[in-house]
Amino acid sequence: MNATDTLNSRDPKDDLFFYLQSARDALLWKLDGLSEYDVRRPLTPTGTNLLGLVKHAASVELGYLGDTFGRPSDEPTPWLEEDTEPNADMWATADESREELVACYRRAWAHADATVRALALDTVGTVPWWPEGRSELTLHHAIVRVIADTHRHAGHADILRELIDGSVGMDENNTSIPPGDAHYWQEHRDRLERVAREAGGRA
Repeated sequence: MNATDTLNSRDPKDDLFFYLQSARDALLWKLDGLSEYDVRRPLTPTGTNLLGLVKHAASVELGYLGDTFGRPSDEPTPWLEEDTEPNADMWATADESREELVACYRRAWAHADATVRALALDTVGTVPWWPEGRSELTLHHAIVRVIADTHRHAGHADILRELIDGSVGMDENNTSIPPGDAHYWQEHRDRLERVAREAGGRA
């Protein structure tokens, strides 16, 4: 069997699992070593924060890779009830511990993974919160949607963590940026500021 045959014989779900899990791991890694305050700090005008991203990601997996395919979990998600305030899944209350929400996210992974393993990729589900008549999608579509959403929020987490303490990286084994000390990066940033001001002056 040659390399092409090996690639063609792979279960398509393997690639989907790989990219989904890499995004999950990256998102959680951004919490490591931070205080309870820092994981909750709102660092954008709309309040984006690290632990809220984890809470939201858990909700997305339980919805798209659970409820949508008639496989609800037993995971309590009071922040998704109809009478809760908008955006309640994007931040953690003082009573919701980091450990509790991380554990919820890991259970959401397990539930979502079980759905993916149990069903064919062309299985059609119905998204409960989408408009009637436009609420159906395949499992393949749902997985890709969750991968895209999780990677998007992992990117948000990259920026938030850098703003908190300067830590950067795709994961603990790959910084994904060129090497350089604090002096190098300060000079680099100053250079970009000068370039931006020069370009802005031409407008």
